[in-house]
Amino acid sequence: MPQKNRTVKGALGGVLGLVGLSAVAGLLVTASVTPVLAMTGIAGSQALTIFEDLPANLDVTAPMEQSTIYATAADGSAVELASFYEQNRVPVTFEQINPVVFDAVLSSEDKGYYTHGGVNVGATAKALVDNLRGTSDRGASTITQQYVKNVLIQECEQDADPASGTYADDLQQCWLDATNASGSKGIERKLQEMRYALQIEKEYSKNDILLGYLNIANFGGTVYGIESAANYYFSTTAANLTVAQAATIAGMVQNPNQYRIDRPNGTWTDKDGVAHNTAADGYADTLERRHYVLGRMLTDGKITQAQYDEAEATPITPAITAPTQGCVAANDIARSAYFCEYVKSVVLNDPAFGDTAEARRDLLRQGGLKIYSTMNIDIQNAGAQAMLDTVPGNYDNQYFGAAGVSLETTTGRVLAITQNTTFSETIQGDQAYTSLVFATDKAHGGSNGFSVGSTYKLFTLIDWLEEGHSVRETLNGNNRVFQNFKCGDDRIRNNTKIQNFGNQGGYTGTVMKFTADSLNSGYLAMAEKLDLCKINAVADRMGVTLANGGKTTDDSPAPYDILGPKYISPLAMAGAYATVANNGVYCTPKAIDRVVDSEGNDLAIPASSCSQVISPEVASTAAFALQGVMNGGTGARANTRDGTPLIGKTGTHESWGTMMIESSTKVTTAVWVGRSQGQASILRQSWGGTPLNEMRYSLARTMQRSANVLYGGDAFPQPDANLSKQVLTDVPNVVGMDTATATATLQNADFQVVVGPAVDGPAGDVIVAQDPQGQAPSGATVTISPSNGQGATVPDVAGQSKTAAASTLFAAGFGSVSFDNSCNPGNATAAATTPAANTAANKSTPITVTCQ
Repeated sequence: MPQKNRTVKGALGGVLGLVGLSAVAGLLVTASVTPVLAMTGIAGSQALTIFEDLPANLDVTAPMEQSTIYATAADGSAVELASFYEQNRVPVTFEQINPVVFDAVLSSEDKGYYTHGGVNVGATAKALVDNLRGTSDRGASTITQQYVKNVLIQECEQDADPASGTYADDLQQCWLDATNASGSKGIERKLQEMRYALQIEKEYSKNDILLGYLNIANFGGTVYGIESAANYYFSTTAANLTVAQAATIAGMVQNPNQYRIDRPNGTWTDKDGVAHNTAADGYADTLERRHYVLGRMLTDGKITQAQYDEAEATPITPAITAPTQGCVAANDIARSAYFCEYVKSVVLNDPAFGDTAEARRDLLRQGGLKIYSTMNIDIQNAGAQAMLDTVPGNYDNQYFGAAGVSLETTTGRVLAITQNTTFSETIQGDQAYTSLVFATDKAHGGSNGFSVGSTYKLFTLIDWLEEGHSVRETLNGNNRVFQNFKCGDDRIRNNTKIQNFGNQGGYTGTVMKFTADSLNSGYLAMAEKLDLCKINAVADRMGVTLANGGKTTDDSPAPYDILGPKYISPLAMAGAYATVANNGVYCTPKAIDRVVDSEGNDLAIPASSCSQVISPEVASTAAFALQGVMNGGTGARANTRDGTPLIGKTGTHESWGTMMIESSTKVTTAVWVGRSQGQASILRQSWGGTPLNEMRYSLARTMQRSANVLYGGDAFPQPDANLSKQVLTDVPNVVGMDTATATATLQNADFQVVVGPAVDGPAGDVIVAQDPQGQAPSGATVTISPSNGQGATVPDVAGQSKTAAASTLFAAGFGSVSFDNSCNPGNATAAATTPAANTAANKSTPITVTCQ
């Protein structure tokens, strides 16, 4: 049994007790350290750094108070989402651990723990020599040294990136570096470990050190601490572990990932490809290690022969319970783990929580913070249920993903984040599990973002309006090779025909209709009249950054930029549309409303701000156009139909990514559905009766509807009169021109041309009529009518005598001329003709002359 609060001074006996700790340290350095330093060349100032003061992170009694993240319910009450300790750890007190655990650990790892001063001099000296030989130093460390080693391992693990493809290997390397290091590096680590162990023994009681070790030790994967190990492997507590269970867990600390029992297919594979330590072989490696632990406990008199026999006869039968510490716990609360991870990332990245990454990490896992997030649990619940009902976690093993995010337009407060996968910090080998937060960016959840498709057209629309154009201006949106683009004074040529969705041919229409229909060729026609660099700059101004942290203006501009190939997070796009709904005021996303420390003091929260980035006139007119998307346009299927005015925009990138963004004046929702990796098509595939590429509609509709219930929504302001007026331009008069010249003249003036049926007119290629004439909307279609050669132009005979008028008409080719009763007086002169003068008529048409 461990001794209650026994200090190192009381524990040291024999020679060590006589000479005291300082003498032990001196003897150790003299007898062991100095020769080793000399052999390895570690001396002088370098050696001094090895024996620096004890770091604060090695304080075994430092409070490790949990930090907790909360959401808010509709009634304003706080709902606990998740708590944070050191990794997946539940710290326990000395009394919360079954004494058999201490016996198992000490018998197998350090039976002289209560009699040494922190370092086993003989074993350590041998380990130092083994290091020089390049062999392992395992087995040489006391519990105190192992405590130090575990702290250093976990510091290394904190630097590993969970989003990297080598995360598991990086974690394993941290353990290998600390346990298998050889040569001068291994010597340096061993000496530092010894120094720290001596200092810890000087400052803390034996029981405190042992408890600190059991609370920090790794037991495989991301399981840390004896309580978490008991919870995870046997679905029990450290206080209730049996002898067999305690011996199993105690045996793991020597090689945690080899002896873990949560991998029924084995923990390692030999050179012949045979898996070992599997459920099929009864976890043979772990069983053998347990046999050793039980044997040591029997020899040391910690258990009876009967207890030994019973434990030996007990097979290793895991009862795995997934860990509930950290954001994984929030999987069971409105499936809010990804929102939790987003909040966690803010704490770990924002300077409001510390000047360094280490300080912020320590504050979260030890600071006892109460973090009140911006989440609205009701909107989160609705979105999570819709996601669960609509989108599978892993459709076809080709990274099919979905994410939704809602935020408050007037503040930037993020209200909900949903995702089709299940949050997991461990690598599961199943794409239905991931720690990546699809709705956010690399810095706030690890996602690289997605190509946002036509939702990016918003920025072309804003630039169009800022340049003074009207949403009712008509353009030639027929699909063709659009060639004339610019960025400042630079011309950008394009020789590729960019297709419309479904290979539509396009049409001549207004910006309003292009927006409602999401017509690519219509927006390309708009972009030819604008500046590509200014379009991307609009996105920057409206808070959009690339998911990797870069700006949308960082890359060289390309015509297809306006169609959304850039990788952006759904949250960033939601913020841009919220800007339109908020009269042109952009608010930075905000995940935390309040933070209270362990003493009840309010702490500063990350800075957030709102600023006018586009004019109210432009915002209201953009909203006017975007309402058409929801009312009969491509986003109509996402309309909540609850009377709340909505704006919105759809987006599809190639065949593997879709978006739906919609907003009231109060809340904006953005949904993405597609491939989180790869480019496998999601077209012509369905799940649960819903096509994959249409899942976005019901997800967005459900989330927005729940927000409308709680927040409502006002009518959007009326569009600016100048920016929504009907625009008319002069139509060139092409009558009398040949067909080619007339066509070119009209097209150069941005009109469409249709050559109508030939009509009566003079011989030769000549246009004798056009419709419309005068003025028409820019880009309108003008019908031109060439001559069929069967007609002539009626000459003007006004003022001529009857004889002269008849001669003129006959000379023009008309064979039938008559005079009405007004011409009876002999001296009457012609006044007009029917058909009228200067009009085309077939030569056989009778001409009637009237006189004055």
